Amino acid sequence: MLPAVRICSPPVSFLGSLCHGCSNTRGLYLPARGMSWSPRQINDDNTDDSCNTSHGDSPRVLITGGLGQLGVGLAQLLRKQYGKENVILSDIKKPPLEVVDSGPFMYADVLDYKNLRELVVNNRITWLVHYSALLSAVGEANVNLARTINITGLHNVLDLALENCLRLFVPSTIGAFGPTSPRDPAPDLCVQRPRTIYGVSKVHAELMGEYLHHKYGLDFRCLRYPGVVSGTTKPGGGTTDYAFQIFHDAFTSGHHECYLRPDTRLPMMHIDDCHRATVEFMEAPEYQLSLRTYNIAAMSFTPEELAVEIRKHVPELKVTYNPDPVRQTIADSWPVRFDDSNAQKDWGWRPAFGLQELVTDMISSVRAKGP
Repeated sequence: MLPAVRICSPPVSFLGSLCHGCSNTRGLYLPARGMSWSPRQINDDNTDDSCNTSHGDSPRVLITGGLGQLGVGLAQLLRKQYGKENVILSDIKKPPLEVVDSGPFMYADVLDYKNLRELVVNNRITWLVHYSALLSAVGEANVNLARTINITGLHNVLDLALENCLRLFVPSTIGAFGPTSPRDPAPDLCVQRPRTIYGVSKVHAELMGEYLHHKYGLDFRCLRYPGVVSGTTKPGGGTTDYAFQIFHDAFTSGHHECYLRPDTRLPMMHIDDCHRATVEFMEAPEYQLSLRTYNIAAMSFTPEELAVEIRKHVPELKVTYNPDPVRQTIADSWPVRFDDSNAQKDWGWRPAFGLQELVTDMISSVRAKGP
């Protein structure tokens, strides 16, 4: 039997403004992680100026999972905009020296709620970017771990964001769609029945964030990223990682064996566009947002189309195809293109990189980096 939990019954208008000032909230208890129902209280202690940052103030940003593909680059962009000391990278791994030298880094385990709470409170965090997750192919190899990190970790940051009036960004993914979703293009709102634990966890994140926004006023924001291509980071176990690895193979062995069929078309994006979209979306005034989760798009290509474009720079590149059943099945369930017309209309999203620009930039980055 669940323990008794005291729940106030304030009017709907009060609930809707809970995170817009956080005042007069004594007595409201919210359920916590999992099904334990250990209550976490939101009370008058949250009435300080951490809930009332003026428009002109710089945000204080915490990025979880900061040593993955996206965290370091996003931190660099945010630090240029808001100052180095206002953006804290965090992860459970030891950071390389260049990351430590570039700005604040702290240990943070998204499964350790107390540690996360201390980081948020002690550093007066106002924006939280939650990048911690196991990606599609890695998640399928370890479903229990993916469920724990992607869902339990999410609930921890949702609780923290609600309690501390944070602006919370949680990325979603192309993998949030399934084989019954419209594929060409996939709209923002449609049937979503993903068949990976990664996709299921991201749909869960979208719906939980939207629910807490409508019920309690949480400033939840989510972008569905396509495959993200970067010349400076390593693959993270995603189904679209071939579009990163092929560039490195072109300059090392001269041969790339692709784990997808040559005609597998998927939405893709240059990492610079991905970072810029995230910052622009986080900066957008709430009144401009008609949705809490948006698709963002840039281009859509197949492995063979990418190889043809790369051969304009590296003619000797050889590509063979040996489809991996797990990753091919995942890719076949995903959209061919994203419809991002709402992001364009609501907050002015426009990509800067097409396929030609992406390949040119990647060639330059990989050459500069060396083997």
